[in-house]
Amino acid sequence: MPDNRSSVAMFPGTFDPFTYGHLDIIERAARLYPRLIVAVGDNPEKTPLFSAEERVEMLRAKVAHVTNVEVQRYEGLTARFARDIRAGVIIRGIRDNVDLHAELELANTNMMISDIETVFLMASSAHALTSSTLIKQIVEIGGYDTNRLARLVPLDIARRLEERIPEGKRR
Repeated sequence: MPDNRSSVAMFPGTFDPFTYGHLDIIERAARLYPRLIVAVGDNPEKTPLFSAEERVEMLRAKVAHVTNVEVQRYEGLTARFARDIRAGVIIRGIRDNVDLHAELELANTNMMISDIETVFLMASSAHALTSSTLIKQIVEIGGYDTNRLARLVPLDIARRLEERIPEGKRR
């Protein structure tokens, strides 16, 4: 019997906030696999700015044009969720050697506990230095132009960030 896990890939993350770098990885992974599930989870080491439901809603709106992509919320171990949805691979974006070091540890652990492969996609040069954490810091510090911030995140998400971090709470 054929194993249809190879037709399903999963791209997990917190996506807080969703960036053009995330979109780049999603669009490229969607060309490689017949079905891509973007899995929105929580990282116990991070405090999200947006609720999981908000992140799912933002992602669904931004990837609606990619017909073989689904967005799902999950809790718990990423490897367990990957197994539950019968994903054959976990997709991870790599920006630099720091990412690679951390992601190799996760990939090896996921392989050991669940026999799931990890496929690394290098970030496009336009997004190699962009992170959700950096974007939140830019909004917290202030003194930027919203239209320029929209080079990193969609304009509506930039505005949602500004609403979530009111000017009075910015540094």
